[in-house]
Amino acid sequence: MPHVTLTVNGKSHTVDVEARTLLVELLREKLALTGTHVGCDTSQCGACVVHVDGTSVKSCTMLAVQADGADVLTIEGLAAADGTLHPMQEAFREHHALQCGFCTPGMVMSAIDLVMSHPQGLTEAEIRHGLEGNLCRCTGYHNIVKAIAAAWPVMHGRELVAAE
Repeated sequence: MPHVTLTVNGKSHTVDVEARTLLVELLREKLALTGTHVGCDTSQCGACVVHVDGTSVKSCTMLAVQADGADVLTIEGLAAADGTLHPMQEAFREHHALQCGFCTPGMVMSAIDLVMSHPQGLTEAEIRHGLEGNLCRCTGYHNIVKAIAAAWPVMHGRELVAAE
């Protein structure tokens, strides 16, 4: 049985896995990090998004063995040790960008990658386009878009330049 060594939320883990084990299964079943959700089993919903080496990845499409040596960040690793929320989490809370909460972890992880990959700012259209791989059946996306726009200047430490 292969073993995988990876860093998850700053903590090193070595885990024995079957070759066919998905990263989402390793996180949820072996490491008990259940904030990463399995929504569709077809990589269409985005509920399983985590960051692997700084890039958002649908963890239901990645084998755990592919993450060997990687640095993985899940929703559980975002808040500070004292409980202070990450700016994107705070923006989602402040702008009521969630209802049932099932899609929220993946949506937040995708939103962070989206914001960090656009240092010059994001338009509403760019935010909506950037979320196309994440499905939310409750909110209608309006408040999610508002939250992401609000988090951008906090995460970049300056005023939003290209907001619509």
